[in-house]
Amino acid sequence: MPSSIAVATNESSFISEVKALSQQLRLPYVFLKKELKFATEYDYLLLKSAQGVAIAKTGKGAPKPVFVDFTSGAADHRRRFGGGKGQDIAKAVGLNKRNQLSVLDATAGLGRDAFVLACLGCEVSLCERVGFVRQMLEDGLYRASIHAEVAEITAKMTLQVGDITEMDEAAVFDVVYLDPMYPHTEKSSAAAKKEMAFFRDLIGKDDDADRLLAEAKQRAKYRVVVKRPKGAPYLNGEEPTYQLDGKSGRFDVYVLKSLDLP
Repeated sequence: MPSSIAVATNESSFISEVKALSQQLRLPYVFLKKELKFATEYDYLLLKSAQGVAIAKTGKGAPKPVFVDFTSGAADHRRRFGGGKGQDIAKAVGLNKRNQLSVLDATAGLGRDAFVLACLGCEVSLCERVGFVRQMLEDGLYRASIHAEVAEITAKMTLQVGDITEMDEAAVFDVVYLDPMYPHTEKSSAAAKKEMAFFRDLIGKDDDADRLLAEAKQRAKYRVVVKRPKGAPYLNGEEPTYQLDGKSGRFDVYVLKSLDLP
């Protein structure tokens, strides 16, 4: 059963904005008058503060809130030292064959893979159907847009309304990228584990992930790329054209048309 969540703020200047957001997301509203470790009415809070919009675990021993942040930490390190077009994700989408691809990240989450692709010159459209995650993404993109070093990169990232099924029928991209939630454990950093634990608690796995592959093939001109953990079954049971294996997972590549062709 998914954990409970409410929309909250601890600053009076944000009350009207947060109340409106709670109505939009159809989630309860809370004005936080105490520390998170004492706020136990809900398991999580979508917390609006001067720092931005974060997902915060409540209760004793709760870790720090999680923000979408493209300007520091892991995202900034990967931007500077990630390996450029030698990265597996770059090879998977086809940046070794063609530059400036248009990519639809149909399961954007916290936007990290989309940010990597934008760093590498792609024009990236992002879909995120979970309302509170979409709010975090919107906030992270806004904060990045006023940051001198990454504004030009995040200008290549466009957050769409709704999910892939709600897009205009004429919307087609060079590549569609999928990374659906999967109930697995893998070796990763403590920060990544914390964030994934939050989202698994609140969202669970994507039970309808298999249908995404067919939707993606309708939207892709050249290929669909599916990020999967090692040992996970193929999406919808469909074997890819080829795979790229990484340290903790793999990319299944479904080639519809060669990127070498116009």
